[in-house]
Amino acid sequence: MPRVKLHRFADNATRPDVIEPGKSEFGTLAGRWRADFFHNDHPLTLEMGCGKGEYTVGLAQRHAQRNFLGLDIKGERLWSGSTRAAALGLANVGFVRAQAEALTAQFSPGELGEIWITFPDPRPRDRDIKRRLTSPRFLNQYQELLAAGAPLHLKTDNDGLFDYTLEILAARPGTAVEVSTRDLYAEQGPGFAEAQAIQTNFEGKYRAVGVPIKYLRFRLS
Repeated sequence: MPRVKLHRFADNATRPDVIEPGKSEFGTLAGRWRADFFHNDHPLTLEMGCGKGEYTVGLAQRHAQRNFLGLDIKGERLWSGSTRAAALGLANVGFVRAQAEALTAQFSPGELGEIWITFPDPRPRDRDIKRRLTSPRFLNQYQELLAAGAPLHLKTDNDGLFDYTLEILAARPGTAVEVSTRDLYAEQGPGFAEAQAIQTNFEGKYRAVGVPIKYLRFRLS
């Protein structure tokens, strides 16, 4: 393993804003994130598959009266998000190293006030459908963990994932799609402002070569 990666893993082990296997807090904070981790009662937003935490940190910068957690399985990516949050002096952001499939082990029913799914792996092969972060198995977890009426957001460059998600949501009773666009940055109006306000490196690269960004905001019953 490269020495730089080892150093970053060692850093994560000492950082209080990174919760990962091996730390005493891992798997024990469900229902207590606000009280025991953030030490406040502000609403809690989760970013699924946060990567280097660009979006999690960006949201935390914009909303000082909310708490933000980025979840990813790659420790080196979380190190980048943690480093940026520390440089900005943000106390309302943290990171969880865990598998997306084990989401319900990390949070209690109704604990989340919002979920962002930003540029997830589209998992194009049919055998990987259940691993898509907008598949029914994940939507069931989100519905359990979100407060009643709380929103979910999807940003993606991938047409296939976007179409798949619309089909799944249309077949799900009680689901309300509030905002849907195949070209986010061509839109105007307050319904798109929050999704337009933060742009990741990955997003910028796709826009630079003319790939439109797709966006959904929806609520589960």
